[in-house]
Parts: sequence; structure tokens; C-alpha cells
Amino acid sequence: MSIRTATLDGVATIEIARPEKKNALTVAMYQGLADALRAANADAAVRAVLVTGQPGIFTSGNDLEDFLKNPPGAGGASFERSAVAQFMFALLDCEKPVIAAVTGAAIGIGTTMLLHCDFVFVADDAKLAMPFTGLGLVPEFGSSLLVPQLMGQRRAAEKLLLGEPFGAEAAVECGIANAVLPAPEVVNHARRVAARFNSLPPSAVRESKRLLLAPQREQLLRIIHTEGELFIERLHSPEAKEAFQAFFEKRKPDFSKF
Repeated sequence: MSIRTATLDGVATIEIARPEKKNALTVAMYQGLADALRAANADAAVRAVLVTGQPGIFTSGNDLEDFLKNPPGAGGASFERSAVAQFMFALLDCEKPVIAAVTGAAIGIGTTMLLHCDFVFVADDAKLAMPFTGLGLVPEFGSSLLVPQLMGQRRAAEKLLLGEPFGAEAAVECGIANAVLPAPEVVNHARRVAARFNSLPPSAVRESKRLLLAPQREQLLRIIHTEGELFIERLHSPEAKEAFQAFFEKRKPDFSKF
């Protein structure tokens, strides 16, 4: 499945472990992430959750071949029934602090999932991107709401309309990440932050997290649903088909006919 889990000293570690495919996420991996998050949330011994990838690669986003074979909405199913939605909701519903340690590339959902982590630490080699429009798609996981809130409308347009990649310092500057560290230190630093919750009262932490997120939770859920349904619709668009075909043929897509 390529999702590894371990719990040690109050910290549940969830590791994306498919380096031979640049940690590209399959449907099975999304389900594995969802299951791991739910298990950590239900385990009274867990005080915090650490999400990480492999050295030099957090995740390159969706495994496009698997994604097209098993797209969300297949058979007329709603977005909420998809494995990727199950992962999204498991992360949204996690009552315990979630800390992300990012090295290398964090592409697509590799960036949008960071918007829902409580702490994000990035390596100096990190490169983030949300290249949805270039694939004929639309923003996902609440990013059309959260990214403009974090960085303003103009810079959000750069990231979501043009799909421009950005580095570690920019991720901190715009509020997606807490700090930049040398790549070899990121995971250990994130683990130390996660371990600090062992000395804090867990109910107070959970209630404080709930209060932080409560003011726009309902709006966020509506946005995620709207994005998800439109995302499914766009998957079947001529633009997306051209983008995916160009990707597999290793050529530049031609959108001039649309």
C-alpha cells in the first residue's frame, strides 16, 4: 500500500513510502492515509500525528495512471464516497495536532493537504505547487478558500490560476509553513514538536484546536464539496483529456482549439 505507520512515545507517524514513483498517491494509498488518521485519532495513547514522506520527496501528487483508472465519481458516485475525499475528511476531523514534515516536492494535494495541518515544517529544498488548471482541473481540498485567505488574492492567483511553483521561504512567508530547516533536520524537528504534546493536557489541546477551526468549518466543508463535484466534472472535459494525453505522451498540451 506504500503507507507506513508507527506509534512511539505518543506520536503516530504516517509515512508516504513509494519513492520509486516519487510518492505518487494511488486510490489505495488515499484509503490507507484515511485509515491511519482515523486510527490515530481514536487511539488514546496518541497525542499528536506526524505526516511525512521520503527524503527528498513528500509527494508528487496523484498517480495519474491509477487516478484515471479509478477516478473519483466513477459509476456516478458522489465526491464524498471517493477515497481521496475519505482522506480529506479524516484529516479535517482529526482532533489531535497534525504536524507535517516536508522535504523535496509537494505537488497538488501534497500542497493542499498542508493547509489542513496544524504545523508545517519544510526543508530548504522543498518545492510546492498546485498545478490544477494546467491539467484542465480546478482547485481542491478547500484551497480556493484558504489560499487567498493566507496570501491574498493576487498571490493566490499566481499559485492557483498560473500554477506557479514556490519554494520553502515563500511557503513560510505566505503562511503555509511555520519554518524552514536543512533537509536532514526536518523530520526530527517535527517529531520534537509533536512530542511536546505529551506534556500538555490532551482535552485542552483538542478543544483549543476545535475552537481555532470552528468559525469557518461549515463554509470550508461546502467549498470542498463544491470543488470536488466540479473537479469530477472537469475530469471528463476535453481540456483535461488533452492535458492527460499530453502528459502520457510527454509533450506540451495544446489548448488552442478550446
